[in-house]
Amino acid sequence: MSLGHQGAAIRVAGIVKHFGDVRALDGVSFEVATGTVLGLLGPNGAGKTTAVRVLNTVLLPDAGRAEIAGFDVVDSPLEVRRRIGLAGQYAAVDEHLTGRENLRLIGRLSHLSRHDAAARADELLADFALTDAADRMVKTYSGGMRRRLDLAAALVAHPPVVLLDEPTTGLDPASRLDLWTVIEQLVADGTTVLLTTQYLEEADRLADRIVVIDHGHVVAEGTPNELKRRIGETTIHLTFADAAVAERAVTVLDDLSVTRPVADPLSINVPLLGGPARVRDVLNRLGDAGVEARNIDLHAPTLDDVFLALTRSGS
Repeated sequence: MSLGHQGAAIRVAGIVKHFGDVRALDGVSFEVATGTVLGLLGPNGAGKTTAVRVLNTVLLPDAGRAEIAGFDVVDSPLEVRRRIGLAGQYAAVDEHLTGRENLRLIGRLSHLSRHDAAARADELLADFALTDAADRMVKTYSGGMRRRLDLAAALVAHPPVVLLDEPTTGLDPASRLDLWTVIEQLVADGTTVLLTTQYLEEADRLADRIVVIDHGHVVAEGTPNELKRRIGETTIHLTFADAAVAERAVTVLDDLSVTRPVADPLSINVPLLGGPARVRDVLNRLGDAGVEARNIDLHAPTLDDVFLALTRSGS
């Protein structure tokens, strides 16, 4: 019997996993729709990698169920493994083989014919911009090249589902952007991706939906924009010459739900309700009262704000 709704490539329902007295996962549930990216976020030790290891059949859950492409990870582990690709923060390729040899070997281990394994290796080397380095030993590759080869290796057998466990950790910004582009193309081609990451901008760019885990619990779930709206609206951030002027501004704008940052007595925040009209209203009122702002910024909630609010409060 399948879990959840039709159209979900990954289904997790009430997964529990203990390590001694530690509950790494405590009733975690989520689904990933086919052809989408789910970003799994959380601080170190939150349970992200444990969830991935349950999904890739390395760990057995103590309770709950999980399916990939309709197959239960406990009852049908071989069927699950045939349908997933896995890449993590540490490249799993053999550094004493060339890039081409690595991919051909994985193709043969995936039961491709010699001809098909060679053709697939050449295709992936081209897709991941590794053709020029194809016949060099992997130990001569840069970190970004190794990570691209590792992801290519996960795709040799055309898996419909790819599990990416912090795949860009330690990469320089240019290499990270290259890998983001590759992941976006994967999804455009119909692959389903579960992505764990500690880079909030990565989740914001790549994820269709986000699940935040803290202490083994799901503490929030939604699209990036839905989660940002939980923190609040965009605010107008105004800074003044001294605290007395800031206090005067609060008086002038007292009906606009003004707040003052505790650690910054020279600033105030005003919710940006009504868009540009609110900005004009604020500036006109301050001007009429002879109150001059030294600096004006608009601050939109970010996933960083969401992450900090959720994982600090545990709410």
